[in-house]
Order: sequence, then C-alpha cells, then structure tokens
Amino acid sequence: MGIVLKTPEEIVAMRVAGHLAGEVLRMIREHVRVGVTTGELDEICHAYITEEQQAVPAPLNYRGFPKSICTSVNQVVCHGIPGNKKLKNGDILNIDITVIKDGWHGDTSKMFLVGEPTVRARQLCEIAHDSMVKGIEMVKPGLRLGDIGHAIQRYAESKGCSVVRDYCGHGIGRVFHEDPQVLHYGRPGVGELLVPGMVFTIEPMINHGKKETRLLADGWTVHTKDRSLSAQYEHTLAVTEDGYDVLTCLPGDEI
Repeated sequence: MGIVLKTPEEIVAMRVAGHLAGEVLRMIREHVRVGVTTGELDEICHAYITEEQQAVPAPLNYRGFPKSICTSVNQVVCHGIPGNKKLKNGDILNIDITVIKDGWHGDTSKMFLVGEPTVRARQLCEIAHDSMVKGIEMVKPGLRLGDIGHAIQRYAESKGCSVVRDYCGHGIGRVFHEDPQVLHYGRPGVGELLVPGMVFTIEPMINHGKKETRLLADGWTVHTKDRSLSAQYEHTLAVTEDGYDVLTCLPGDEI
C-alpha cells in the first residue's frame, strides 16, 4: 500500500490515541503483582479502554487474536495471549496496548517487574528500553530506516544481548500495520528515507540469549528458541521537520 504520510492534523489525532494507550499502561501498573493472572489484566484493560476511554482495543479479533492486550512473560518474545497463567515472584512481563480512537491507532508497550526479578532480568529490561531510545534518537528527516536498526543492534549487542529478527516495527495510522517495516537491526545509510509525516513504531525485542524464535501451536505466542529471557519496549512516533515526536509518551514522562 506504500507509506501513508500524515498531515499535522492527523498527527494530532494520533497523539490522542497514543496518549490513551499510554494511560492504559499507567493504569495497569498497580494491578501487576504476584498471583494475578494475565487474563485478569486483560479484563481490567478491556474495561478501561471501552468504558473509561470510550475507545476500541485494537488487538481483539485482529486476524483472530482472542484478547484485548498482549501479555508476554519471561521467555515469551511477543504476542502472548492472556489466560489463566498466574504471575509469580521474579517474572518480567511485557504488556502491549493498542487502542483505536476516532479511527486512529495508538500502539505502545513496556516491561513490568513482578516482585523481585533477578539482576540479570532487570538489566535485560533496561537494555531493551535503552535500545528503543537509541533507535528513537536517530529519527530525523534525511536519515534512513537502516540508521535506526543499526543504532539498536549496535547498542544491544554491545551489552551482550541479541536482537530478534523475525518481528519488527511498522507504520501505523488508520491501519494497525502499514508500511514501512522498521527493522531493529541493519546497516546505516540503507532503507527508506525518513521524511516529515511518517508515523511508525519502534519496538525492539531483545533477548538475553540467541536471537532465534519459535512460534507456538496457538499461532500467536512467540518464544525465544533457547528459552532465554526476552524484553521489549515500544513507542509510536512521528517524523517532524527537525526530529521526532513520540505520540505515546505522556506529558511529564521520559521516553
């Protein structure tokens, strides 16, 4: 379909959706604790999105996905389906939120620490977050998508981690997933040229072990092949005339 550039007015509308997605992550924080199930977290988020925000949870029934959020625990890389699994002390959990408001999508995710994770688990979450930030900080007109991926890969690998190749960031707007694909690895100076009006996600999946993944029989849940821990952070951002605008970052929050 090609890259769909957004007008300034459309980016304002996308910021509204992005802030709603960020508010869901802020709201759910107090509910992430030992003993809660991922299914219960899904129910809380669904009610908040549909009743409080008067918005639509984009994942629900998207290509058959059965829940309103994704919950990826420990070795789950992405697209974990909420269910009866109880969180235990030491778990790390990614919650991925996408809301639709007035036809526009806002997509963001972050890691949550359950109880007292190991030092290694905490470090992995920090590396995943900082990898995302390294990618975001590369965004400005005139650079290319490969510059983003290279910055992420170089940083993550310098910390002894690997970058998942099988899943990537994506353009977003009125459509959940659109062009361009935003790889989290690569070479500088290659790929699509960044221009104002482009809107896409940066969402590197960082593994403590090797980069390879495997898809489970449910057709959604992705594990690290070596069952090492995985962590991910995600923001939606727009390319501006002189840099970037993170549409899912709430006022007063750091990226």
